Amino acid sequence: MNTRYLDHLIRDFLEYCEIEKGHSELTIRNYEHYLYRFLEFLEDDRSRQATPKTITLDKIRSYRLYLNRLEGQNGEQMKKITQNYHLIAIRAFLKYLAKRDIESLAPEKIELADAKRKQIGFLDEREVDALIAAPREYTKKEEVQRRDEAILEVLFSTGLRVSELVGLNRDQINLKKGEVFIRGKGGKDRVVFISSSAASAISAYLSTRKDDYDPLFIHYGGVKDEEGEYMRLTQRSVQRLVARYAKLAGITKKVTPHMLRHSFATDLLFNGADLRSVQEMLGHSSITTTQMYTHVTNKQLKEVHQAFHGKRKG
Repeated sequence: MNTRYLDHLIRDFLEYCEIEKGHSELTIRNYEHYLYRFLEFLEDDRSRQATPKTITLDKIRSYRLYLNRLEGQNGEQMKKITQNYHLIAIRAFLKYLAKRDIESLAPEKIELADAKRKQIGFLDEREVDALIAAPREYTKKEEVQRRDEAILEVLFSTGLRVSELVGLNRDQINLKKGEVFIRGKGGKDRVVFISSSAASAISAYLSTRKDDYDPLFIHYGGVKDEEGEYMRLTQRSVQRLVARYAKLAGITKKVTPHMLRHSFATDLLFNGADLRSVQEMLGHSSITTTQMYTHVTNKQLKEVHQAFHGKRKG
């Protein structure tokens, strides 16, 4: 078993990710890219093929050096975070080999490089209120105004990814219960909750609809079809919509649907929600992803402490 060629095992691993782990198509495509780049590095001697035993700590060190020196088309160095994505893929593959009792390097021996943490942008309460009020102030057509207000309310109320938002159908919304059924990344289902103001905004928007199309959010021009699939808003349309209203509301930050997702998460944590609950609502498969928000909230708590408690004189 240990002599099986790595290219076959990588293919098995990718199928395992798709069928048993339920990873998204994008995740599997990224794993494939990172692992086959690693395989090419291992097989620089074309006279022999790499096996699981080929993966040693020395090889990993050499590969990290190779990635660090790898230059892009414009001569730029690969970012540390991108280098880490390569290593994360290798660790996931090694975990799979261990699961199958195939002897290779222990995945925990691969350490990730220190990378600069990406700054998380979010809106404060005043900015959120100004953004959500913008459609009513700046859009004349009632159906568009109601739709856009509902979109903004839902994004902030649920923390949905923009792909999840545009994929919503009417039958996924239960306004009485204030619930939305979501099929998230990798086919993982979850229920998210909407605020009363978001439920009211959706109800007001649907009252302007004279069709029975499946998509919840539609555009009002272009090609039409029986089920309304061609009428469904695209992710790009929602991104432009959010940016436009943010500008009209006088918000100087670069506002995106993902920033509203960040705002949703930080708002929950500021108000005492526990990390596991936020993880569940955001649909994160790992709590490690959710933990990035604690860096924002911890900084905010420190500022509050310094502003109030720090005034005490000894």
